[in-house]
Amino acid sequence: MTRHRFSDAERAAVYRAIYERRDMRHFLPDPVDPEQLRRLLEAAHRAPSVGFMQPWRFIRITCADLRRRIHALVEKERRRTAKALGEREDEFMKLKVEGLSECAVVLVAALADGREKAVFGRRTLPEMDLASLACAIQNMWLAARAEGLGLGWVSLFDPEELKTLLAMPAGSHPAAILCLGHVARFYDRPMLEQERWAERKELDALLFENDWNTPCR
Repeated sequence: MTRHRFSDAERAAVYRAIYERRDMRHFLPDPVDPEQLRRLLEAAHRAPSVGFMQPWRFIRITCADLRRRIHALVEKERRRTAKALGEREDEFMKLKVEGLSECAVVLVAALADGREKAVFGRRTLPEMDLASLACAIQNMWLAARAEGLGLGWVSLFDPEELKTLLAMPAGSHPAAILCLGHVARFYDRPMLEQERWAERKELDALLFENDWNTPCR
């Protein structure tokens, strides 16, 4: 046993947050305590980043009219996505895909401008800036679950339209709209699994050894 191991209770809490994290779409209107929100943002900011570039930026949306305009962008893309899904259009339109109108806090998670200056770890894999931002969002997601708050990641929007709406600089890139707030309950399983939109794959089907599609023994 490694001496750096957490206690049994601490390890159980970490794994509980991982297994009970959900992409939430149903929220209560109760406000989020400012100190609690600060802890979540600090958790995001502690994420790993390639070359320690820290590419994440978070824009908190507090203007009600701006929130409505963001919601309109999401709704427009929701309908476009439904059309693109063909035979699953009606099924998709029945899903609740965001909680922008109900959640207490709306954040836009974005990549900063000037990222091309970061070469360390990005020379052949420039997308590692987005991977770093995703780590920050996951940190916030797990911390929110530990705090008893729900968080939902909304990706149904045109990035250029949102970028213009938020007066973001050239070279920056909005990657996610995050809905955060109190919830009546957490879903027992991921909502899309509960709604039979998709099923979780078995780990062994995704785990290879030495080369592609060779199962681990």
